[in-house]
Amino acid sequence: MGIPTYELNNGVHIPVLGFGVYQATPEQTVSAVGAALEIGYRHVDTAAAYGNEREVGQAIAAAEVDRDDIFIETKVWISDYGYDATLHAYDKAAGKLGVDQIDLLILHHPMPGEFELTIAAYRALEKLHADGKVRAIGVSNFGPAHLDRLLAETEVVPAVNQIELHPYFRQSDSVARADELGILTQAWSPLGGITTYFEGSHTSPLQDPAVRAIADAHTKTPAQVLLRWHLQQGRQVFPKSVTPARIAENFDVFDFELTVAELAAIDALDTGVRGGPEAEVFARENFDFEIPEA
Repeated sequence: MGIPTYELNNGVHIPVLGFGVYQATPEQTVSAVGAALEIGYRHVDTAAAYGNEREVGQAIAAAEVDRDDIFIETKVWISDYGYDATLHAYDKAAGKLGVDQIDLLILHHPMPGEFELTIAAYRALEKLHADGKVRAIGVSNFGPAHLDRLLAETEVVPAVNQIELHPYFRQSDSVARADELGILTQAWSPLGGITTYFEGSHTSPLQDPAVRAIADAHTKTPAQVLLRWHLQQGRQVFPKSVTPARIAENFDVFDFELTVAELAAIDALDTGVRGGPEAEVFARENFDFEIPEA
């Protein structure tokens, strides 16, 4: 039996569980994606800014899995925002990935300080979608106000909004607004790893006593419990690892269910504190590095 899918708002289906390659080096990416595809993953999430699109494409080309059975998602970086620049960003991404069509292409950040460029970039995504070069389009790190502002000036409702989301930062307002608009929420840092990146941050949800108790009750790992928590609440997730055993562990989440009380106990861990930076930080003066042509 294939991995379950969610139906996006344009009828395209995306696997409920995918594989992320953030912070994977180019060398690690080929073997990690290859291992994930062999285990059964059928969605890979990358980005121009990760610097490993080419290696994702190499792993997919080498896999004994039909291209049509693999869902490829990537992101346009802010230095390529603007209508013509974003059209070219697609060409760069498709060339590195080695594909004629990208399944899901999204904007990496809202860049609220220059939102006119964000609007122009999204209109380019609409053009790519209309031309059949991408199957679905979306956004990442957009809050409710960013979504509303985007929709006021564009025509296609994003298929997804990829946001930081884990037990310590649930972003209930963003999820609720996405639900109202028919946008699928994708959770980045679904296990809460982002919470340990910065000085003074919270302990990882993986070490939380409440999560560990639930894991013990199901004879599962804390990571498996957190992934199950996301899936049972209708979110798409893509944990990242370069270790084959951990990659396999993260995929083994379809043979148990959390109770209503267990879901509520994890919900109650929300601190309302973001682990990553605010959207306003991602301005061109701070992160205006160029995405290579090849």
